[in-house]
Amino acid sequence: MREQPLHEIARDAVKVWRIHAAIYVIIFWMIIIAWGIITFIFSFPYLYTVITVVLGIMAIYVFIILIPTLRYKRWRYEIFEQEIYIQHGILIVKRTLIPMIRVQHVDTEQGPILKKYDLATVSISTAATTHYIPALNGADAEDLRDKISTLARVDDYDV
Repeated sequence: MREQPLHEIARDAVKVWRIHAAIYVIIFWMIIIAWGIITFIFSFPYLYTVITVVLGIMAIYVFIILIPTLRYKRWRYEIFEQEIYIQHGILIVKRTLIPMIRVQHVDTEQGPILKKYDLATVSISTAATTHYIPALNGADAEDLRDKISTLARVDDYDV
């Protein structure tokens, strides 16, 4: 089996993923509060509310603290002359090789949270799918995009 790729994504990726997770957990807590109000109004057993609050507390730990940290530890990438090697996953680590000859175009993406931390995501499109290298420093993302673009060029006009 191959060695894992050498390059890591930016450390601020953990902060960005925690902010994204916090948004979803806040929505979940709004549902928990609404459920608590419904439980109180309709005199349902309070056990249901206790269970949802415990699930809400677990969601805070799992989605805001644990998963972003594990996700960061697993994310790696490396660019070779003939292929792009990406590794990611939390429990199941997925390693992907993308042949340069299959790359159709490369983009950088930057939403408002990524922009706050000067990060960008590089998306690599092939005919079949799109692969992502998330949360790279802005300048690194642009350099990586340009490097992949240069390596993926195929001279179609050789006759």
